[in-house]
Amino acid sequence: MADHILKATCDTVHLGGFSSALSPALFVESGDRIQVETFSGFGVADKAPPEFVPPTFRQICESLGSDRKVGPGPHLLTGPIHIREANPGDVLEVRLEAITPRLPIGFNAIRPGWGALPHIFTESALRFIPLDLDQQIAEFPPSSGIKIPLQPFFGILGVATDETMRSSIPPGAYGGNIDNRQLQAGSRVFLPVFLPGALFSIGDGHAVQGDGEVDVTAIETSMNGTIQLIVRKDLKITAPLAETPTDFITMGFGSTLDEAFENALQQMIQLVKTLTGISAEEAYVLCSLAVNFHITQVVNSPQKGVHGLLPKTILPPMVGL
Repeated sequence: MADHILKATCDTVHLGGFSSALSPALFVESGDRIQVETFSGFGVADKAPPEFVPPTFRQICESLGSDRKVGPGPHLLTGPIHIREANPGDVLEVRLEAITPRLPIGFNAIRPGWGALPHIFTESALRFIPLDLDQQIAEFPPSSGIKIPLQPFFGILGVATDETMRSSIPPGAYGGNIDNRQLQAGSRVFLPVFLPGALFSIGDGHAVQGDGEVDVTAIETSMNGTIQLIVRKDLKITAPLAETPTDFITMGFGSTLDEAFENALQQMIQLVKTLTGISAEEAYVLCSLAVNFHITQVVNSPQKGVHGLLPKTILPPMVGL
């Protein structure tokens, strides 16, 4: 196992999506650990206060090459990372060991035509929100006394498919813009591999977000992370899974919440069968008794997200992925 540092530069980030044609920013072996830098807010940097745009980020905003702009999405991602042992049909395990905001500020943006209530909130609105990194809180609105505990996570954790241009906005079987606030430090994410090397990218740092992400954005901010990438040839999955210290998580995506929920539920039934060996009908009943389903996000058009949480406390000892 080796340790790597992956800085965010014009050569190691890409904008707007995922692409099978991108040159890897880093080559690693299965089990390697990477300290990774990410920047968020490429599209609002010209409107941001100076503390939001450190010199390295400004250089990216001013000089990023056209070959690193691979989709219509707004997200700046670090990667892709090529894992040498990864092949189609494998599973990439991403261990999220540390996640830390890089800057004492983030932003929230309402975009016309987006969000859960676009017919009501029709005007653009951009807010830069200070982050108290010592107390790990954000006060919003300013001077209101409403103090939100920070819960940093990466909104985007994904691998490339055979598409040369795929928007960073919708999540899918490849992961991508999952926006699942449960995926904080100490969690593991499992992604199907579609291409040799997996071509994993990371970004879209969120200092804090509510389930639903209803106005389109969280408190978006640049983020540092320490991750470990492990190729799992003993697992077979068709959609992202995750494990936190307290729960196993399945994720479903669809054009409606009903479709996303059904997909998350079917994934949970399969996971319960795999973990415990019980029948599909028994797993279905167990989901009704003990699994909690949440709206992940409703804004990453055209895919909404639902995730299910299976508490580890109800399972027999030594059950795991």
